[in-house]
Amino acid sequence: MIEKQNTIQNPVTLSGVGLHTGQMVTLSFKPAPEDSGIRFVRTDLKDELFIEADADYVVDTSRGTTLEKEGVKILTVEHVLAAITGLDIDNIIVEVDCQEMPIMDGSSKFYVEALKKAGIQKQEAPRQYFDISETIRFYDEEKDCEFIAIPADSYRISCMIDYNSKVLGSQFAVLDKLENFKDQIAPCRTFVFLHELELLLNNNLIKGGDLGNAIVFVDRPVEQAELDRLAKLFNKPSVAVRNEGILNNLEPYFENEPARHKLLDIVGDLTLAGKRIKGHIVASKPGHASNVKFAKHLKKLIKKKLADQHIPVYDPDQAPVYNINDIKGMLPHRYPFLLVDKIIEISESHVVGVKNVTMNETFFTGHFPKEPVMPGVLQIESMAQTGGILILSTVEDPENYSTYFLKIDNVKFKQKVIPGDTLILKCSLISPVRRGICHMRCTGYVGSKVVIEAELMAQIVKNTK
Repeated sequence: MIEKQNTIQNPVTLSGVGLHTGQMVTLSFKPAPEDSGIRFVRTDLKDELFIEADADYVVDTSRGTTLEKEGVKILTVEHVLAAITGLDIDNIIVEVDCQEMPIMDGSSKFYVEALKKAGIQKQEAPRQYFDISETIRFYDEEKDCEFIAIPADSYRISCMIDYNSKVLGSQFAVLDKLENFKDQIAPCRTFVFLHELELLLNNNLIKGGDLGNAIVFVDRPVEQAELDRLAKLFNKPSVAVRNEGILNNLEPYFENEPARHKLLDIVGDLTLAGKRIKGHIVASKPGHASNVKFAKHLKKLIKKKLADQHIPVYDPDQAPVYNINDIKGMLPHRYPFLLVDKIIEISESHVVGVKNVTMNETFFTGHFPKEPVMPGVLQIESMAQTGGILILSTVEDPENYSTYFLKIDNVKFKQKVIPGDTLILKCSLISPVRRGICHMRCTGYVGSKVVIEAELMAQIVKNTK
């Protein structure tokens, strides 16, 4: 069954204070078209700039995940991203009139409630997944954090934390299926140790913090005078330390709420990998810095997988679409300038040809005879002939036409082509063929490695004789 993408039905708005800036923030979720992804935009700036939810835009992970594009920053995006992914939403615009997301109660609860109020809208485009097909291990030595991704039929996350503290030791949390996010993970609030809280206050941070948006763990003896100071600072009648080693500012929803919140952060930060994940993520001692590093690692694997999917597969046992005699009936080229041996794929928009490179090629006599290398210009000519077959296949009498170059752009030679190589040439249309003019993006492969890339423009002209 093909899963479809989702957006929201209606715009929805909520407001709150930014944790570090202390500014009031109005945030609006708005529907977005298929394949547009998750995009943030600052409405307080003159020029509209979309900042995509992309790990490559992360510039800071010290007290949350911060994105920056072209000098424009968006702070603490992780709880918003977690709510969007947790509710199975693919395409959405997030508008804010400040550089920071509202902290709300330190969880994703209010974002989830707003998105549910907006309604989920099914779209027509299929959803693209990154399928974990084999075990992936990632270790962040700096943070002593490990991620293991293993194959699974759905998105699952297991999270273990250990702060080596008497008040907050080892905890474990699991999200078995995404449908459980809104009830089991979204309400779980962030947490902080008392010594961290004091450090943040002394550095003029958490201006928008209060004792209602974080569980505070007390990991050392505290005098009543200090508790009174905290109560005054956060505008509370009084503050006390419970037997469990936490301030009495909040009642925990779950015994393992800190581990569940760290799992929430993983959901948000891994959204930055750029594709929905199908697999089981097991995380040990995660944090924003490690989460983002792992998201970037996954993004590289996704990019490689997409590239591999476009590499033509050459099976010598399979009969070609056009053999050498068919090609001679279409192209006017002859020895030593007929540089395509067979065509193995062809459609209205692409063609794949094969050039077997042997030591018997005439050009090896003079082109580095002691270190033979196929000349780059002949690699381009091989591409052009392959693309010529694509354009000539659109006319009834291809033998009466010749193909001429109009333009060659963006040529990149990646690797030498030498005797014994099988050069696979793939040409895809950049735009439809018009008036016999063909604009193609061409790639040459030896095995799975790209050896040459180029953009070619050519035209077929009917022969006068």
